[in-house]
Parts: sequence; structure tokens; C-alpha cells
Amino acid sequence: MSISKPLSKSCCAALCLSLSVSAWAQTPVSEVSAEIRRTTFGVPHIRAADERGLGYGIGYAYAQDNLCLLANEVVTVNGERSRYFGPEQMTLEERDNLSSDLFFTWLNTPQAVAAFWQAQTAEVRDLIEGYVAGYNRQLGERKGLPEQCDNPSVRPITTADVVKLTRRLLVEGGAGQFGEALVAAAPPLTASHAATHNPGPERFAMASERMQRFALDRGSNAVAIGSERSQTGHAILLANPHFPWVGGMRFYQMQLTIPGKLDVMGAALPGLPMINIGFNANVAWTHTVDTSRHFTLYRLELDPKDPTRYLLDGQSRALDKQTLTVNVKQADGSLVPVSRTFYSSVFGPVVQWPGKLDWDNHVAFSLRDANLNNDRVLQQWYAMNQARNLDALQASVNTLQGIPWVNTLAVDDQGQALYMNVSVVPYVDKAKLAACSDPRAGLEMILLDGSRSACDWTIDPSAAQPGIYPASQLPQLRRNDYVQHSNDSAWMANPNAPLSGFSPLISQDGQPLGPRARFALQRLSQPGRVSVADLQGMVMDDRVYLAGQVMPDLLTVCEALQGPVCASLKAWDQQANLNSGMGLVHFQNIMAQLLDVPDVWRVPFNPADPQHTPRGLDLEQPAVVEAVQHALLASAATVAEQGLTPEMTWGDIQGVNSARQRIAIHGGPATLGVYNAMQSVPVEGGKREVVSGTSYLQTVTFDEHGPQAQGLLAFSIASDPASKHSRDQTEAFSNKQWPRLPFTEAQIKADSQYELTTLRGHL
Repeated sequence: MSISKPLSKSCCAALCLSLSVSAWAQTPVSEVSAEIRRTTFGVPHIRAADERGLGYGIGYAYAQDNLCLLANEVVTVNGERSRYFGPEQMTLEERDNLSSDLFFTWLNTPQAVAAFWQAQTAEVRDLIEGYVAGYNRQLGERKGLPEQCDNPSVRPITTADVVKLTRRLLVEGGAGQFGEALVAAAPPLTASHAATHNPGPERFAMASERMQRFALDRGSNAVAIGSERSQTGHAILLANPHFPWVGGMRFYQMQLTIPGKLDVMGAALPGLPMINIGFNANVAWTHTVDTSRHFTLYRLELDPKDPTRYLLDGQSRALDKQTLTVNVKQADGSLVPVSRTFYSSVFGPVVQWPGKLDWDNHVAFSLRDANLNNDRVLQQWYAMNQARNLDALQASVNTLQGIPWVNTLAVDDQGQALYMNVSVVPYVDKAKLAACSDPRAGLEMILLDGSRSACDWTIDPSAAQPGIYPASQLPQLRRNDYVQHSNDSAWMANPNAPLSGFSPLISQDGQPLGPRARFALQRLSQPGRVSVADLQGMVMDDRVYLAGQVMPDLLTVCEALQGPVCASLKAWDQQANLNSGMGLVHFQNIMAQLLDVPDVWRVPFNPADPQHTPRGLDLEQPAVVEAVQHALLASAATVAEQGLTPEMTWGDIQGVNSARQRIAIHGGPATLGVYNAMQSVPVEGGKREVVSGTSYLQTVTFDEHGPQAQGLLAFSIASDPASKHSRDQTEAFSNKQWPRLPFTEAQIKADSQYELTTLRGHL
């Protein structure tokens, strides 16, 4: 056991600085304390008498494990990357520093940050103020910074920083994907703009790729089993979010306790002093990225006399202008201010995407993101953390509507399972869509007529904020058998009770299911009851679902070709395990080409049978046979060029470098129907480095003793490579272990690695 000392003078100074910067966050000075009890893998179980103490412990523990990670994100959301690192370097999200800085300076204006803070409850403010003080204390106690962030950008944080981190999270599913387009937007023939920063074609190509990867990098699986299908009669939840392994969306595992008020365990995103996905004594829940639209675009009809004016209901109106400035480090170390003017209509900021959303003398485009006005997100998760039953959890989501861009699946100790597609969705019903949208744009990106105020979002007084759908009109399903979700629409959460008839902005039915959802429904349709082990096996079996749909046809073509590719395919176990052979690599290469071939399926998609279609390769079509043959030959050439050999296994190829050592990682592409979805990118020597995928794993059920939970954080709790907990859970994940999660006081104190730190101070 270790007991920490009271606040040092240097830490007090840092704390005072953080509070003075946020002048609008004034709270009387008071004593604060927290206990941080760490168990196996360094998981912190934080206990305090109130929210300020709890936040204090969370911030301190997080800084111990991930100080550099959070410091980097704080620089990013403050628009200061160019100040410290220059304008041309790239962020973790592959956006150049200057574009990133201009975007976040636009997003996180002092007015927007102050308004968000003022909207918070006293409990949430206390959590944030405690978090800031705890983080700053840990920073002040360090004798030196870790190597990866030993630079002048690291400083004590403020409550404003936490608000900015939260606002960044909110727009991930909307404006956050249009950073370059916001920065690039300028009236035609504006010479002053041409002289300032303007992202080039390569930046927009990267932005387009990033947008396409959004659902893959932040996808998820979830299954909620009710009492009717559970082997024990108790509900079971599988949480399998697929989130980035680095950066501002990397989960942190912890338990939070305020005796008599709060006792919750799970995972949280950086900077958030509450649980996003987890469980308490009575309820367990998780999230999956939804397919709902959280923003719309508006086509503005411009005034023929002036491209900075637009016509609304026949009246000419000037676009609002906002000039913002960031400081940019030069080669000699000096700082030069770079200013950018942002334009906005009543519908939102003007965006410009060359070749897609061009601002000329006739039209321009505005982006309206519903989550820019979502100041309820932190209150929402804190209410869920405290829910005593499924009714309370569902009621909080329906009332606050603070969930930004994900579905919610949950179970409780009464055996019920719940699915909710309740997030912040613009109220544009089918009638308004028909009257106001451009059918040429399709439904992937909703484009509305900005020349008529009648095309504005509908306001329903029962919704939590103007212009969004009320919860009563969004898909919800409570069952005693099961619900599941893998980033498709709400339609097939349970095929026995299809959710249909909603606005396309909410959910589209009659569309093909992704292969992960088909895999899950295949498993859940098998006779018999479901156990915890069954749900864990859905992830850890590493079955490649799509192989079962096409391998017989691939092998038929192989009979005529033979060769090493066909030999590898024949020998492959159709899984993405560490010992799976080169057939997996060839299968990925082949399907990457075949999925783009028109009419490739022998049995095309049938909305009346979404669980089993499409399937099979249409080998009756010569063009399909030719495409398969070409893909086989191309894969052989690619593998040879990469230097991969027939005897190599998937564990030799896919892995992650952790603390300067490589760990083999099982799992594979979501596009192939691997439930244990892993996004990996090519690195030297034909190897692949995991960047996203299975992150926080959790199965929870209940019995007479309370919650029974197993799980882990696949990338480990610490991002600091010097920490002894930077790779331990990653190794456990590689070995397919599901450790039990200590939850009760007795379980925590009985843990073989139990260690106590007591914090006391003032803030």
C-alpha cells in the first residue's frame, strides 16, 4: 500500500493556473480525497465520498497511465498543433496540423465552450473539476516527462480543455469528418484566400478515405440475451466495441464508486470522468455506431450579384463571417499568425469539397450538425452509470437524448434485453425528404434545399433539443429472447420483430446486412439456449463468415488453375487465428477485388431473406469466372512482392508493436465478416500493424451474488511504453483470455495484485 503526500507547491501552482484559465468555473476551495485501488493489469478501482473526489482520483490515475496521450489530444482540440509542431506535420487522424488547428479553433470558440459548461449539472461540473485537479497533481509530481511527450506543449489542463475534448467527441459523426472542407470554403475568385492555407487535392483524398473508414474504425458488435434464451435464465450482455487503439478514442478501463450513490465499472474515452460502456450491480450496457444521419447538407442558392449572399424564401441574405487566427511555428522557431474567414448561413458553416461540394457563383453548401447543440452528453452517461434497472436507463436516454451517434444495447438483472436506436438525429421525415432533397445525391449524404425555410428541420416540443427527432419516434425494442447489432440499421435487431417504416435519416430497412450481423444471426438462430461461453466464442472463434459463402466456388475455379494460391486456400481453416495459414491473406486479396465486381453473386440480395443473401459466386457468368481467375493471379503476385512465404501464419503477419516488442494479434477485416474485427495497415516486410478493432471486451450476466463479468482492454490500460501495464492485457487478448473483473469490495481486496493509493488535497 502507498499513501501519497499532500499537494506539492508546484502542483498547487499548476492547479491554480488551471482554475484561473477557466474563470467561469468557480467553486469554493474544499478538501478532496480519493482512493485508487489497482488490481491485476493495473485496473484502477476509484472510490470517493463525492463527485469532486471521484473526479480527482480518475484524473490522477489516468495521468499515471496516459499522460502523453491526453496532452496530445489537448493540444489538438485547442488548435495549437501548428504552434508547437509546425503546420505540415500530420495528426494521428492523418490531417495536417494547420487544417486541424483551424477546424478546432472554429469548433471550440470561447463562447461555445462557455455555453456547454453553463449547461452542465453540479455533479458533472464537480467530476470535471476534480478530474482536472487530479490530472494536474499527477503532472506536477513527475520529475520529468516521458520521452514521447517531452516538449513545451505539455501543460496543466483546465475544465475548458475537458469541454473541448467532449465537443470533439460529439462531432466525430458529423462536422468532424469535414475539417478540410470547412477550412477550404471561400467565395470564388478570392485572392486573399488563395494566399492563405487551402488544403490540396491530396488532403481531400485522405479526408475521403478517412470518412469511408469511419464506421470500420469505430464499429462494434453487441448482443443482449434475455432470460428466454439464456442458458441460466439470467440475461447476458456481450460488448465488443471496435475503436482505435491509439489517440483520442482509445478506451480506458476503470471502476467508479461513491458509496450509496454510484458503483459502476467499464470503459471511458480520454478526458471523460464517467463510464461510456460498462455495468453496475443491476444493469449492463454497450454501444454500437449507428447508421442514422446526424447532419444534413443544404444547397444554397446564391445571389447572382454577390457569391457571399444567398437567397432564402426569395430574400437576399449575407453569409455571416467569422475570422479566426492560429499561431504557426516557422522554421526559425518564430510564430506567425494565420487567419481564416469562415462563412455561415442560417443552416450552418459553408463547406467546400472540390468536385463534390463546390462554391461557385451559383451555389454553395452549408453543413448542419445536430450534435453541435448537444450539451447533454455527459449528463446522459452519468445518468446511465447510476441506473438501477432497465426502466431507469431507458428513461434517461429517452428524456435527455444525449447519446451522440451510437445505438445502445442493455440487459438487467430481471432478464430483459433492450435495443435503442436513440441518438441525436435531424428531424427530416419522409415527406420533407421527398419535398426538399436532391434525389441525385442519394441517401448516403442528405442534401436539402437551402433556398426555402420550409426545408429546415422540424421542431417537435417533446424532443430534447430543437430540430431533432423525439425519442418516441426512434427505434426501440425490448425482448426476453435477444437483440443484436453490428453497425447495420435498426431493421434486423431481432428478425422476429423487424423495426421498419422510419425516415431514412433514422434507419433504412430492406437493405443488405453486413456479414458480421449475418454471422451473429446465424449463431443466434441455432437451437438451444445461449451461454456466456457461446458469446465469447462468437468473438474468439475468429470465424471468417464470408468464406462460408464463397469458398466452394473459389475452389471450383482453383481446380482448373492449381498453383500455390489455390493450395493455400484449400489448406486454410477459414478462420483468422494466429495459426491460420496464408489462405487468409489470399482470401482478403481476392475478396477485395471480387466485392467490386457487378453481379458477382449467384443468389443476389433478397429483402425477404436478408439473413442468407447474397451468397455464392455466379460462376455461370464468364465475366465472374474471369474476375476470380484474375484475383487469384493478382494475389499471388502481391504476396510474392511483399516477401510473404507459404509457410507463414496470420500471427506472423498481423500484430502490434507494444513497448518496443511485437505481439501477434488474431482477428481480421469486418468486411469479410470476422466478428473479432481488426483494422490493420501494411508496414514493412508485408506485415500488418493493428490500428483499430476489438478494444474493450466485456461479457456480463447476473446471479444472486450480483454481476458476473469477464473482459479486458485489448490494447492494455497504459499507452506509456515505460509502464508495466502497457502490454499485459494485449498479451492476454492474444492468448484469448477472458479474465474475471473484480467488482465487489471483497473481490477487489482479494486480488493478488491489489495496491492502494490514497490521495488528499484541496481544490
